[in-house]
Amino acid sequence: MTSAEVAEVVAFIDAHRTCRSGGLRWGVEPICQVLEIAPSTYWSAKHRPPSARAVRDAELGPRLEELWRRNYSVYGRRKLAKAARRAGLDIGRDQVARLMRQRDIRGASRAKKRFTTHADPAATRAPDLVKRTFTATGPDQLWVADFTYCSTWSGVVYVAFIIDVFSRRIVGWKASTTMTTPLVLDALNMASWARRGVDLAGLICHNDAGSQYTSIAYTDALADIEARPSIGTVGDSYDNAMAESVNALYKTELHRNPAVLAAHGGHWKGLDDLEIATSGWVAWFNEERLHGELDDATPAETKAAHYRAPGQTHAA
Repeated sequence: MTSAEVAEVVAFIDAHRTCRSGGLRWGVEPICQVLEIAPSTYWSAKHRPPSARAVRDAELGPRLEELWRRNYSVYGRRKLAKAARRAGLDIGRDQVARLMRQRDIRGASRAKKRFTTHADPAATRAPDLVKRTFTATGPDQLWVADFTYCSTWSGVVYVAFIIDVFSRRIVGWKASTTMTTPLVLDALNMASWARRGVDLAGLICHNDAGSQYTSIAYTDALADIEARPSIGTVGDSYDNAMAESVNALYKTELHRNPAVLAAHGGHWKGLDDLEIATSGWVAWFNEERLHGELDDATPAETKAAHYRAPGQTHAA
């Protein structure tokens, strides 16, 4: 038997040795007889000092789980191993995977997309300037925008996001109980206000063909900051893939996350508690979350690294 199998047998015997059946206690020997192993195997394992690996696992296991919980309980073994090494833990991916199995923790899986796009057939649409090419050579060259919906006890809450393509940073967001133009307009205003003093002329702001994004108010707000609107087709997630991806992450990592829901009594009450939680998630997403598309850096690190490069002027 391998050491792992022996440890599993010992744990099973310890859990059942004091059980009773027909007034008789089971004990070690009867259980070993049923399992067809020698009692000496159990007693040797019980009195053997823990191995160096077991001692190290006992030290690293709780620290690894705490790190996993601190990151919304969403990291799988690859990102958790990266986060652990960034936190100063000398640990490899295989060891992380083994400790995750031991502690019954696992990465999150994304939910399926549900569409909230309702086009206005009478609205004038801007051309698609992106053509599914979501790349940029620096911050504030291309933003993508979209919104999603979240169920709560008091009704549906809609959450709009604007993401900078270069850094994957959420630059603006808004939560509301209605999916009207002010929802997306407030997200845009947050993004532009945070960059006051920065020249946004020529910035492309891409979104789907929802009526909120083709409204006169939203189009005028883009014109005020000299940004160029870009609009994909209705109901085609590939035309706005990056924004759709952030929506999916938000639903998985916050709105439907069992660990987060447990801290909120198992459900979202309404706009207020979801809005507060969203603020915390956005801060974590921008400042701490590791993004595979950024070589496991954070959006904040990616933006800072860009402006540290020779010839780059710092922006807000």
